[in-house]
This record gives sequence, structure tokens and C-alpha cells, in this order.
Amino acid sequence: MDSNTDFEENETLELKKSTSELKEAIISIAAILNKHRKGELYFGIKNDGTVVGQDVGEQTIRDVSKTVSDNIEPRIYPEISRVILDGKDCVRVIFQGNESPYFAYGRAYMRVGDDDRKVSARELENLFLMRNKSGLRWDNQYSDVEVSEIDEALLKRYVGKGQSVERINFDFKDVKTTLRKLKLISDNRVLNAAEVLFCEDNPLEVQVAVFAGTNKTTFLDIKVFRGTLFDILRQCELYISERMNWRVEFKDFKRVEIPEIPVDALREALVNSLCHRDYFRAESNKVAIFKDRIKIYNPGEFTARFEPSDYIHGDAESVQRNPLISEILYFSKDVERWGTGIRRIYDECTENDVKVEFRKERGGFSTVFYRSPEYEGAFVGTTGNQFPEEVPRRSSEKTSEKTSEKIILLIKENPSISAKEIAEKLGVSSRAIEMQIAKLKKNNIITRIGPAKGGHWEVVGR
Repeated sequence: MDSNTDFEENETLELKKSTSELKEAIISIAAILNKHRKGELYFGIKNDGTVVGQDVGEQTIRDVSKTVSDNIEPRIYPEISRVILDGKDCVRVIFQGNESPYFAYGRAYMRVGDDDRKVSARELENLFLMRNKSGLRWDNQYSDVEVSEIDEALLKRYVGKGQSVERINFDFKDVKTTLRKLKLISDNRVLNAAEVLFCEDNPLEVQVAVFAGTNKTTFLDIKVFRGTLFDILRQCELYISERMNWRVEFKDFKRVEIPEIPVDALREALVNSLCHRDYFRAESNKVAIFKDRIKIYNPGEFTARFEPSDYIHGDAESVQRNPLISEILYFSKDVERWGTGIRRIYDECTENDVKVEFRKERGGFSTVFYRSPEYEGAFVGTTGNQFPEEVPRRSSEKTSEKTSEKIILLIKENPSISAKEIAEKLGVSSRAIEMQIAKLKKNNIITRIGPAKGGHWEVVGR
């Protein structure tokens, strides 16, 4: 092999001047394996990319091979060969392995840029969990829930949504058949993923709160949301949108309401927090609204192999803690492609001049959106009622009230009517109707009697 290739060290390529640096090379191999599972290393090239050459004989190759074999655990079997670069002999080592964590001389290391740093005890624990993830995943384990406890109406709506976005290509037949097609049943038993997605009585909950200042000393409101993952997602979206600030601009003689935090970015962060949480832990997800920021936290540590910046500026491999839950949300287009959530949040915030921070915390992960002072004095919430006197009553609010009145009339005419049927009759999206129904329930104007299937509505506040 003869080449004039320019070399530059990076996260998967290590350069060594000679085999006198063999120990350091072994550490680099282990560090790269722990993050990327494969890489290359050259002897005979300085770390600035200058090819200086290396004496290469059969003994050289054997020494490198034996040192790798004796000092990296679990054992790997690299491809070691003599190559000619810029007319000089060098040694190339190509390696790969899927049994992370790998140890060099009894220590675990992680590649960060072109450096090899020691892995902490917590990161090491996560690496072991990732090695055994198929057996330790929460979402693919058996639930105690019976098929009869699954919300049939919700499952049917979900299939319809998946069909509408062309990610589901089968019709709803019955609950058990549908769950099986979605891989949410194994050995005729419901899996945990199905429980949190389609069963109202499940362990998932989110604590939400509004604080008076920039710390947790004084809170103005605090709630706990429970229900299916889809229900909780809607409740959290509504809660934040009603409590953050919005300003008004006029474009082409039309009134445009602009949120201080992009709604799409907030929703992406909420979905990510529910997808990637550690369901083995009893701790709740949390949404905290402070005077200067909105923080979305989930109990589930970020992978030790990557940093958030690797997903923003690079193409880091997607690491799914609950891949079955993520796949179901992908089919309904509640998430786009796996591994793109952080980048989408970052791009949306950058485009709207909003500062966002991704924090790896001890025991969890947070997305923090910083609120802008320019929104102070604007009206609060898209469906709230805290409006300063100088802000005129919005046309969207009037439309919202008219829609609510129509919903009440339809319920009076047919107490068993579904949200989907209401949406079809009024020509409004199902999501908008569900938000209106949630508001009517919150204001004690309507109430649900009985289960989603077979129950009915009652108008109690009119």
C-alpha cells in the first residue's frame, strides 16, 4: 500500500510515532472501542500527521498483536499489517468490538476528541448496562396488565394516526392482534411498553410546577400528571403553553402570536424525556417553570459514550434506552428519526434566538430553555386568561370559546360521542378538540363517566 493521505487524529483515529508508545496505543484502542466500537491506529505517524516511518518486521507485528491480546479485556482480534505511506514503512491496526466496556491494563477509558480519559464509576456502570441492554430493558419486559385493560379507543386512534402519516400499513382488527403486530405482546403477555402507552393505570407520572423566582424557594403552582404517555404529553404541552409568555407581531396586516420558546422544540424535549427515561427508577419526570428558564428533566442518565454536542454537530450513533417505546412514537410521527431530537431542538432554538442548554446530571438529563426578557409584559398562555388590559381580546380566543360551546352542544345531543367524532363534525383537528376537552374538564364544565370505551360525558357546569 502506498499513499500520500493526510492524517489527523480524531475520535476513531490514533497516531503514534513508533511502537515505543505501545502502552499508550493500547489505552487509545480501548477508549475508542468504548465510544465507537471500531477504529484505526497507525505506528510511524506523529500526532500532527507527519509520516516518519517505523521499522517493521515479523517480530514487530507479533509484538503489537501480543500486547493487544494480553492487555485489553474483553479480548479483541485486530487486523495488523505493514503499510507504506509516503514511501515509508508503517504499521496499521484496524480494530472493532461490541462488548463494551473494554479495559486497558485494568482501567476503562473513553475517547473524547483525540484524548483518552478515565471512565468514572457511574459511567462504567452505564457501559455494563448497555452491554446487557437487551436483557435489562424495561420496555420489553412482561407487564402485569391484561389485554382487557388496554384502552381500545386510544389504540384504534393510534393506528389511524400511523396510517395517516404512512408509517402503519395495517388496519385495526382487535386489541390483541394489533398489539402483536406492534410487537407489544410476547408469549401472549402484554409488555411494559404497551402498559405506559395504552393503559391509563400505569407507573408513569410527571411533576410540573411554576416557581416565583429563579430557584425552588417559592412555588406558585404544582401538579402531578398521570395517564398514558400520550395523555401526559398533551397535558405537559398545554401546561407549559398556558404559562409561558407570548408576544404579538403584525405581518401582512395579520396578527401573529409568537411564543418565547418554540413550541416544536418544547414538544421534542418532552417526547425525548418520556422516551429516554429510566423506567426502572421510581423517580418522576419533572417540568419546572422558573422566571428565567423552563427545565425539562428525566431520570435517565445520558449515555457515557457521547456528549450532547456529538448529536448537535455530528452524527453520533443513536442510543435507545427504550427502543420499543421510541419505535411506537416513530410510527405515529411523534418522533422523527432516532437520534435527531437534540439537533432538532438546538436548530429550532437557534433559528428563534433562544438559548438552550443540555445538561448531563447525576442520575438524569435535562433540557433547559432560557426565557427572554423581551417577552416580559406580553400576555400569558395560548389558552390562559391572564391578559393585560392593553392587549385586546384575541380572535383565536373567541374562536376557542365558540368551539367549546359547540363541543358542549354535541355532548348534550350525544353523551357517548368520541373526540374523533366531534373533530369530524366540527372540521377541527383531533388534537385541538382534545385540548378543548381537557380545558372543559379542568374547569369542571364536563366530566367523564366510566371508561374510555363504553363510558359517556356529562355536562355538569352549565
